[in-house]
Amino acid sequence: MYRWDVVQNNNFPEEPENGWILPTNWYEKINDILRTTIVVKYLDGVEYLAKKLEGFCKDELRLIGHCRFVSRLDGYYAAHLYFGMEFEIPKFEWDTEKVYTSVEIQITTQVKELIKELLHVYYERNRLAVPSDEELWAWRFEDKEFSTNYLGHIIHYVEGMIAGIRKKENDEHRI
Repeated sequence: MYRWDVVQNNNFPEEPENGWILPTNWYEKINDILRTTIVVKYLDGVEYLAKKLEGFCKDELRLIGHCRFVSRLDGYYAAHLYFGMEFEIPKFEWDTEKVYTSVEIQITTQVKELIKELLHVYYERNRLAVPSDEELWAWRFEDKEFSTNYLGHIIHYVEGMIAGIRKKENDEHRI
């Protein structure tokens, strides 16, 4: 809530454009309260699995949702699938209520998941920081931000090269 209501709120201290996130509406407004990550071996597996899961959720489970391929300046790359579902959850009064909320499935590669685990403390600290000039980090080669952000980009590039080589090999064997 703090991140959306304060850090990413361009109107702060006024109300965010889409309203405050409060306990009365957070299940409807926060799209990743319930989330998981699926790890695939290679980069081309991210798109393949994302499309398969998106089709299954829509066609077989009749869930409303969408897939977004995320790439950020900080070197983060993953597919995010969001699907809305109704859940029965406990209330403060020892009762339950039905709420409609979003489920997030992130799909990433083994290497990216390993880097995320190694750098988790750094990423968490930066998520709650007030954003600075987003491009300035690219010139501060002695800062941790420089190393961690470019590490994400380098890994994505190398994984893309590996997937490209694998595709060429597969295409040649089909001839």
